[in-house]
Amino acid sequence: MSRRLGVPEFLRTGTVFDEVTRARAAELVGRYPQSRSALLPLLHLVQSVEGFVSQDGIDFCAGTLGLTAAEVSAVATFYTMYKRQPCGEHLVSVCTNTLCAVLGGDAIHRTLSDHLGVADNGTAGVPGAPGSVTLESAECLAACDHGPVLQVDYEFYDRQSPDSALDLVTALQRGERPAPTRGAPLTDFRTAELEIAGFPVDPVTAVAGPSASVETLRGNELAERTGQSAPPMPDHHEIPPLPEKK
Repeated sequence: MSRRLGVPEFLRTGTVFDEVTRARAAELVGRYPQSRSALLPLLHLVQSVEGFVSQDGIDFCAGTLGLTAAEVSAVATFYTMYKRQPCGEHLVSVCTNTLCAVLGGDAIHRTLSDHLGVADNGTAGVPGAPGSVTLESAECLAACDHGPVLQVDYEFYDRQSPDSALDLVTALQRGERPAPTRGAPLTDFRTAELEIAGFPVDPVTAVAGPSASVETLRGNELAERTGQSAPPMPDHHEIPPLPEKK
């Protein structure tokens, strides 16, 4: 990937998106009153096919939604979940924001970087091949009560240490898929991207697994113990009408 006059360039792969992907793209567009609202899930759909967002993926999204490539590129470069280099079979995201960092997140990232032989956003192994791993630092994974944490393909692994994180990554490299601390069973990066786009491979297992923990529910327990509660939801709430299409 190179830059020209400050404008990001995406890799050109020559990918031709198949009929299944095109049908899914059409379904995504049909879910929204404004077609351009489908851009975020559409970019995830592209990533589920290529393992990142290529220039061909940018063009595909633009053509599907009637946008310019510049409009799509602006969105794809704004959100860090859209990758501009091919990812490994698994994406390992280590939280290095303040709390996780002081609890050991920086040490975890350094340990994994040394083991994999890659810098941040680097991939060990052939991207997409079994056992390949992409390592990245994450600014915040919204799990401070479980820190230090990391994610594999956006599934949580809580209360990690350099040693436990190293055990996890070496298991991934061997082709194993250790169970996350919370959430659905681990799959791989491209399958996770397909599910984020809105197409779960198995709707049952996609939401299986624990989503709460002792730490998560501690506030509820304290509120119950002290008799505190939130105001009840109203019996009826008027939903505003959808904007008219122009």
